[in-house]
Amino acid sequence: MELIEKSIASIRPLNDEVFEQANARLANQARPAGSLGMLEPTSARLAAIFSTLDVRLDNKVIVTCAGDHGVTDEGVSLFPQEVTAQMVFNFVGQGASINVLAKHAGARVKVADLGVNFDFDPDLPIFHKKVGKGTANFFRVPAMCREDAIRSVEAGIEIVNELLADGPVDMLGTGDMGIGNTTPSSAVIAAFSGIAVEKLTGRGTGIGDAALANKIRVIEQALALHRPDANDPLDVLAKVGGFEIGGLAGLVIGAAAAGIPVVCDGFIATAGALIGCELAPAAKAYLFASHRSVEAGHRFMHHRLGVDPLLDLQFRLGEGTGAAVAMELMDAATRVLCDIKTFEEVAIEDAQTKQ
Repeated sequence: MELIEKSIASIRPLNDEVFEQANARLANQARPAGSLGMLEPTSARLAAIFSTLDVRLDNKVIVTCAGDHGVTDEGVSLFPQEVTAQMVFNFVGQGASINVLAKHAGARVKVADLGVNFDFDPDLPIFHKKVGKGTANFFRVPAMCREDAIRSVEAGIEIVNELLADGPVDMLGTGDMGIGNTTPSSAVIAAFSGIAVEKLTGRGTGIGDAALANKIRVIEQALALHRPDANDPLDVLAKVGGFEIGGLAGLVIGAAAAGIPVVCDGFIATAGALIGCELAPAAKAYLFASHRSVEAGHRFMHHRLGVDPLLDLQFRLGEGTGAAVAMELMDAATRVLCDIKTFEEVAIEDAQTKQ
């Protein structure tokens, strides 16, 4: 817990002076005020994070956290648990959707094993942070003990620190892999919000009506059984969360502590961000939502976090794919702020041309 507390205490407020300068420049650029929509507040917040109007996002990393879930025993997913490990190998082999989209965005992809039910070779080039070989079936018992919940969050913070030890990181994207993990993610937002589970639960990998009804029943009964404390994020994580969800929370806290903007991916990554920001409200200033997925509960997560997604592309994949696409827009936002001329700069150039 010491690492979590130390990291939370290290989160600094944004540079308000630079934020005001950025907004003043945006308001005076040679175009209608507000005409570039969400690129404008995005650019201003990035400027405040880096304390400069000329932000350069040259070193981007996406960390895809993987973990398995015992609740898949209840028939909440179309795919078997073994697919999680198979996809980890696919990520490492550069053959997955996230690899393609991250390459286009100029980002590196790193995979982290937080709780895959598989023994990976220690030499496999991933972050080996396994807390356990999959969570317990939270339909019957808590997903994990409190100590393991703490450990999973600490693992995410450690990953950020290890990335920084290898070189600069200007932007961190968060992604996930874990068969069945929309179920704990729906349970997490239900525990915090008190909103009816049926409003928060979607079809995940594409389950039919009967399986969806079962998934809702499983979550409802688990919440009634365990009664996670909405005022204690670690209790929510321990009772109905996942090891990779804890790792994702740690990534958000660790990045914020290091002054790095975090681009949060889809439904599961946002569940992790929600845990992280409930633990460390100051981290919200560093958090950007990449997109809104088709999962029913995603908009409720965004509402609780107070963030607006940059995109709505009807994604339902995870992995960090939405974060990769959003990174390209955030690159564009930095150029919007710095390179579009103000009316004053245009007038000066015109005057110099006429001389």
